[in-house]
Amino acid sequence: MFKISIVESADQRRLVLEGRLISPWTAEVERAWRDAAEGLDGRKLIVDLTNITLISSDGERTLSELMREGAKFSGRGVLTKHVLKQLARRWACKL
Repeated sequence: MFKISIVESADQRRLVLEGRLISPWTAEVERAWRDAAEGLDGRKLIVDLTNITLISSDGERTLSELMREGAKFSGRGVLTKHVLKQLARRWACKL
């Protein structure tokens, strides 16, 4: 199971991902990212990975692509933080 939600506030839009970040859901994440990036009116766009339970290699590829496009991430899990740090090093991106 996988769920994508958008949470709006005055200063940011959060793309909240829940479940297993695997194919075919990775294509949905990319589509949701592009849709959410429209009409921000100066607000930040944050990809929230707090409730991700698994990241496949396809999921890592998707996160890498979003990172290269300037995505900012939030998440609490040790594995999620480790994956994000590894991807940031690999692509020389800031978290």
